[in-house]
Parts: sequence; structure tokens; C-alpha cells
Amino acid sequence: MEKAKLQVIFPGIGYHYDKPLLYYGRDVAYRAGFEEVINISYSAPLTNIRGDREKMEKTFESMYQQAEENLKDVNWDSYSEVLFISKSIGTVIAASYAKNHGLSNVRHILYTPLKDTVLAFEGVKEIDAIAFIGSADPWSNVPEVIDLAAQNNIPLHVYEGVNHSLESKDTLADLDIMKDVMSKSMDFSLRGNS
Repeated sequence: MEKAKLQVIFPGIGYHYDKPLLYYGRDVAYRAGFEEVINISYSAPLTNIRGDREKMEKTFESMYQQAEENLKDVNWDSYSEVLFISKSIGTVIAASYAKNHGLSNVRHILYTPLKDTVLAFEGVKEIDAIAFIGSADPWSNVPEVIDLAAQNNIPLHVYEGVNHSLESKDTLADLDIMKDVMSKSMDFSLRGNS
């Protein structure tokens, strides 16, 4: 019997499964054969965390523990492939979880990663990931994320003038960006483990 493929969705704070990147990201992964889905459910214990390192760390720790609880019964070896699809702080949680559990059959789609996302991969020999970020993302030091991604051989697609949701004030342009992001996400999902 052939092993199933699993996708695990790690949302951001206030960016849930029904928002475009995760909604369509989950759909393209499903169409690429990742038919089993786990939607991580967590909540942020603090508000107004942007720019406050202490609040960010406490929020990460709380949300990471909630993810651990969500995933405690998963038998990772029972899947032929695992795809972590994550957004914002969820990218840090996904990268940390895979590293902490030594998951070698996991690939990552990282929507609007943070500096801490790439730092969470430190010490991982091979990172199989693709990432997307907007040049006007207020949650990231975008040039720093670009440099760190390059140093870690993570392909990072940068979209000019868009924010943390990969959106601007031009809805039709945003739809073109979404189409490009999902096309690249589909290609990555279909590629298989390297």
C-alpha cells in the first residue's frame, strides 16, 4: 500500500486558513497529491507584538507549544512526503518544529517569512523550501531576510511594493501576484522530495 502525503498548515497571527495565501496554498498542495491535511490551531497570547522582541518571543513560545500539542500524535514515518505550508510567525514555528523533531521528509512553503524563520533552520544540513515576501513587508527587515535566505540556499521570491499579505492597493495586480505565488507553490508541491 502506498504511503499518503501530508500537508500541515501553520497560520500566522490573524492570518487564518480562509485567507488567500493559505486557502489557495492548501488547495494547490491538495491537487498535487497532499490529500491529508492538518490545520494547526493556536492563538496568540499577546497583542501589539510587532517591534517588541520580548512579546514576540513569548508569543512564539506559546504558539509553538500549541503546535506541539496539535501534532503530538502524528506518526511522521507513515507518510511518503510531508509539506509544511506556513505564514508569518507560522513559518518560524514550522521551521523550528521540523528541526527540533529531526524531520527529514519535510519540505516547506514559507509565505512571508521572518528573519527568525531562516535563523530557525540553522544547523539543518539541507533545507528544502521555497519562500515568498513583499518588499514593503512591515513585519520584516526584507533585505536581511533576502540575505539570510540566499546564505541558506532558500529560493525567495520578492514582490515589489506589497505588504505582509502580499497585497497592495491594486486588487488586480494582487491577483496576478497570487497567481504567480500559487503557480510556484504548485510546481514546488509537485516536485517531490529532493
